[in-house]
Amino acid sequence: MARPGSGLITFSPQSKAFIFQLNHNKMRWSPFLGIPISLVLLSFFLFQLSPLKSPNNPLPPRLFTAEDLTPFNGTNPRLPILLGILGSVFDVSKGKRHYGAGGGYSHFSGRDASRAFVSGNFTGEGLTDDLHSLSSTEVKSIIDWRDFYLRTYIFVGKLVGRYYDGEGNPTKYLKGIEAKAARGAQLLEKQKKEEAKIPNCNSKWSQEEGSEVWCDEGHPRLVQRPLEIALTGKMSKRCACFKEDELSQEGLEVYDGCDYLATKCRLT
Repeated sequence: MARPGSGLITFSPQSKAFIFQLNHNKMRWSPFLGIPISLVLLSFFLFQLSPLKSPNNPLPPRLFTAEDLTPFNGTNPRLPILLGILGSVFDVSKGKRHYGAGGGYSHFSGRDASRAFVSGNFTGEGLTDDLHSLSSTEVKSIIDWRDFYLRTYIFVGKLVGRYYDGEGNPTKYLKGIEAKAARGAQLLEKQKKEEAKIPNCNSKWSQEEGSEVWCDEGHPRLVQRPLEIALTGKMSKRCACFKEDELSQEGLEVYDGCDYLATKCRLT
């Protein structure tokens, strides 16, 4: 093939051999064979000039600016609906009912509003890609959302700015965010293993009776979750079940209004 735009068409050795064989045998053929042969040749050379696009070889992703992305917000029915998260851009057109104009997730379309995936703030200030001050678990949650879009929708490019530079390379900010999410995942796994050693209380709530916690074995106690500060930046407690010979440990808190050896406590 000639280079695109050269105005010349050159043929591969296989094409030349095919043409030579046709010329060599042309005297033996009926004139009526000329039309189908011409069609075969035309199809063959059109295929050489314009090979079919394979689903396994999609066009390379493009780079977007924030201004480029804005028109793809679902308000123009002639354009696909695009969404950015952590600088990755996805075509979410198949979810038009959700991401199109008036849809429940339309505020995500035509922009990168990564922070809103965990903050729930869909106002102007909340629809930002800035993850400053978010905890490691919140950042991990946004990474999980990005993975969801990778599995569910079509990746079409990268957004130049906070997460990717002008050549499409990850920025230090993106690498830092991914490292923070990885630390969050490790801490969550550690917390899960630690808390599995002491089972959580059962709990239920009803409008008539309020909240209640109980243990099938042991006694309900409130305990600190020491890894929670590293995970969320806040201290929290959980209800866990302890055997009677474990109740002397420091840091175990009896629920207000609950007997020391009670197995069930109604919360007020």
